[in-house]
Amino acid sequence: MSNYTVERIKVATPDKVELMTKVFKPNEEIKDNLVVVLVHPYSILGGRQALLKGIASGLAQNGHRAVTFDMRGVGESTGRASLTGFAEVKDVIAVCNWVSEHLDSHRILLVGSSAGAPIAGSAVDQIEQVVGYVSLGYPFGMMASILFGRHHKAILQSSKPKLFVMGTRDGFTSVKQLNNKLSSAAGRNEIHLMEGVSHFEMEGPAYDAEMVKLILEFISSL
Repeated sequence: MSNYTVERIKVATPDKVELMTKVFKPNEEIKDNLVVVLVHPYSILGGRQALLKGIASGLAQNGHRAVTFDMRGVGESTGRASLTGFAEVKDVIAVCNWVSEHLDSHRILLVGSSAGAPIAGSAVDQIEQVVGYVSLGYPFGMMASILFGRHHKAILQSSKPKLFVMGTRDGFTSVKQLNNKLSSAAGRNEIHLMEGVSHFEMEGPAYDAEMVKLILEFISSL
């Protein structure tokens, strides 16, 4: 028997998209009122909330509520996925507003995986309750920037605490590119490199426990 429960709900966006959302709740005592909202990888390449179940359940098992959702056009969510992820920023904001209102949380940590990182990053300063941001494999590299380059400015200018986790063998972003991007970033910026790990490896279930550990450590610093 698992020591957490999952509640399925639908969250509506201002442009009338319905987002299938799951709330992972600890069965035991909730540690604090911080809620972790996780944003899945690129919808057009098969990104969906199920990829984040391992991290969300791991956080719930450690006493933190976690929320995953399918962005527009994915799974049971209505609407259409966008190419550059700007429509999906509305989805992140809508889910965070729902969390603030219905889970009585004034503190949200936004976690974005792969293309979910730029999307979440664009929402960080549009949501007052967001107190920090974690990127799992932000695609800062040249090719990915064709799609997501216009998201960079929002997260790099945010003064909220940020953690960037990346594999040293990430095929989209080199360690040098990551360091260059963060050299001029505002606020507190931490980097955690996963030695010898590729982009899609880090997204896989084998690294869920390590991602949970890093997120928990970051939460304790907020």
